[in-house]
Amino acid sequence: MQIKLKGEMTIAQLRQALFELLHEIELDYAIFHSRGATLYINPTNGFGDEIAARNGAGRIVDKLTSTGPYASAADEYSV
Repeated sequence: MQIKLKGEMTIAQLRQALFELLHEIELDYAIFHSRGATLYINPTNGFGDEIAARNGAGRIVDKLTSTGPYASAADEYSV
């Protein structure tokens, strides 16, 4: 399933739009699990000009990987 978010927006707006679409997928299509997802973003400076993410050493960062949300101590110990 492909999800497209169109137009320039802040990361907070992008996060909210994505949250709303995922919520819609759960409610309207009864989909509750996924094996993974790939999200491509096109970073801008707020004026439509493309920018690159750079780490502390100045190198371009073009890929981040996550194994899931942070597991709290309560989750770890089934509290």
